[in-house]
Amino acid sequence: MKSVFQRDPAVAVRQSRERPFQRDSAVAVRQIRATRIFGGVLAVVLAMGCNEAKGPEAAAPKSEAPKSAAAKGEAPKSAAAEGGANMSEIVFDPANPPPGYRNCHRNHCHHENGGVASYAQVMQEMGATRIVGAGAPPKLPDPPADVAAPPADAERTPSGLASKVITPGKGGRKPGPTSVVTVHYSGWTTDGKGFDSSVTRGQPARFPLNRVIAGWTEGLQLMVEGEERRFWIPVELAYQNRPGKPAGMLVFDVELLGISDP
Repeated sequence: MKSVFQRDPAVAVRQSRERPFQRDSAVAVRQIRATRIFGGVLAVVLAMGCNEAKGPEAAAPKSEAPKSAAAKGEAPKSAAAEGGANMSEIVFDPANPPPGYRNCHRNHCHHENGGVASYAQVMQEMGATRIVGAGAPPKLPDPPADVAAPPADAERTPSGLASKVITPGKGGRKPGPTSVVTVHYSGWTTDGKGFDSSVTRGQPARFPLNRVIAGWTEGLQLMVEGEERRFWIPVELAYQNRPGKPAGMLVFDVELLGISDP
C-alpha cells in the first residue's frame, strides 16, 4: 500500500519536465483578480495618506511671509530711529537764554530774580546735551575804548581809585573787607595789552578780599551782586611796579557773581 506522501514516479517525472511558468488556468485567473483588487486597495490607501499629510492647498511647499512689527507686538520704527538720528536733542544757545534767565555771557547766565548759574548748571537744568559754539576757546576781551585813562563821568574815591558801572546789579548786598567773592574779570595795561582774564580760563575766580591788591579790596566793596564795573587802579593801589608784575595804572572789568562771608 502506498503512503499518501509517496508520488508515482511517472507523475513526478512529468511534473519535473513541465515549464515553471505553466499554471492551471483557473488558478491563474484567481491570482490575477486578487492582484487587481490588492492594487486598487493600495492605491486608495496611498491617496488618502497623501491628502491627510498635505491637504488640498499643499501642491507647493508653504513659505511663511515675514511678520510685520505690528503682528509681533512691536512698535514700528521710523526711518530716523533706524538711522540713529536723535530728533529730540536739546541744544543750549547762550545768545537765546532759556526761560528764567535774562542774560548769558562768558560762561554763566543771570537769573531773572537775581543770582547766576554756570553754563553747566543751565544745561543740566534744561536737559541740554550740547552748547552752540562749543569747542571755540574764549579769547581775551578786546580792551575798552577808554583803557588809557578814566573818563570824566567815572566815580573817584579819595585814594585815587576810579570806576564806572557797566551793568547794574540787583539787590543791595555788598562784600566786606574780608568777604570771599566769586568774580569774572579781565585786566589790561593802559596801552591796551591784556595780561590776565578768568574768561579765557573759562572758570570764575574766587578769593578773599583781604588777599588781593588794595585797589581790588577797596573797589569790590562798592559793588553789589550781579554788577559789572570797570576800574582804573593807580599804580599805588596796584603792583607798585614790582618786577614781574604789570606796571603802571591797571584797568579791570570785574563782574561780581557771588559773595560769602568767612
